[in-house]
Amino acid sequence: LNVLLFFVPLSFWSVVGSGSPLFVFICNFLALIPLASLLGNATEELALHTGEIIGGLLNATFGNAVEMIMSVQALRVGLLSVVQGTMLGSILSNLLLVLGMSFFAGGIRYHVQKFNEKGATCSVTLLLLSCMSIVIPTVAASGNDHANPTYDIIKISRTIAVLIGVTYCLFLFFQLYTHLNLFRDDEEGEEGWPSMSWEAATVMLFIVTLLIAVHSEYLVGSIHDVVTNYGLPESFIGVILLPIVGNAAEHLTAVTVAMKNKVDLAMGVAVGSSAQIALFVFPFTVCAGWVLDQPLTLAVQPMNALVLLMAVLVAMAIVQDGESNWLEGVMLMAAYLMIAIVF
Repeated sequence: LNVLLFFVPLSFWSVVGSGSPLFVFICNFLALIPLASLLGNATEELALHTGEIIGGLLNATFGNAVEMIMSVQALRVGLLSVVQGTMLGSILSNLLLVLGMSFFAGGIRYHVQKFNEKGATCSVTLLLLSCMSIVIPTVAASGNDHANPTYDIIKISRTIAVLIGVTYCLFLFFQLYTHLNLFRDDEEGEEGWPSMSWEAATVMLFIVTLLIAVHSEYLVGSIHDVVTNYGLPESFIGVILLPIVGNAAEHLTAVTVAMKNKVDLAMGVAVGSSAQIALFVFPFTVCAGWVLDQPLTLAVQPMNALVLLMAVLVAMAIVQDGESNWLEGVMLMAAYLMIAIVF
């Protein structure tokens, strides 16, 4: 992925040189992929210098920093549907595509792979709770009379966002402190020592975060012109393309560790990232919209809410036995492709 760092200076040139919106979009899109990987590396290095709990909090906070930054930039210019689409797409790509690819890649090399079903089931159950937080406002919004609305969807969404955010904080306490054994990986001892000082890791984290913020602003700023001039659907950009930016490095990591029979690590990347997006990042963006005076809500298109609910139920049915094989991977990937066709 580091070879894509070439697009970091190129993307600056594309903006300064008044390049076409599509060229600006492509350059900044590709520049963000290696920056997201570097952000993950810096976070992991810094986490190695801290205790297990602080390290876990760092990973939970910065693990999805790219999605958070892009969403705030999109909120600033009023691209609310893109924000919602990015949240939905990130959850679906991690839960179906990444997990499916991991199960398939690992299942090709190993007949059956086993993982900690208690931790996985806990995370997927939380995802089911997050589905409720989206389905309830969606159903309320669909039943509203626009002339005389029964429900204040913005108020409902913001209240639920705060509630889900508190639930996520309690989940972190559960995961990192009271029930650490449910989520601990048996191969955890192989983490090793940090390869850079905490000062260097902190500086790297700051610089990369700043670059991500700049490139996200350029990327988001080009979306409207790309949609208008080239006819690329806004839903496709939000649900399919933008999640690739923040998840590409994680996709590669999950598949690689699954092929080494470390399925718990792959589960942590795929299901854990989905839970973070649903329980932390999406509520965060709703609250950010509150601050920025943007009417972002948890109410999505009914079709999107149904798709998310079905995806979580499929994943829950597959992980509940604590075993995986290549066919289950195929089923998860097929589910993702069916959804992608719609968008």
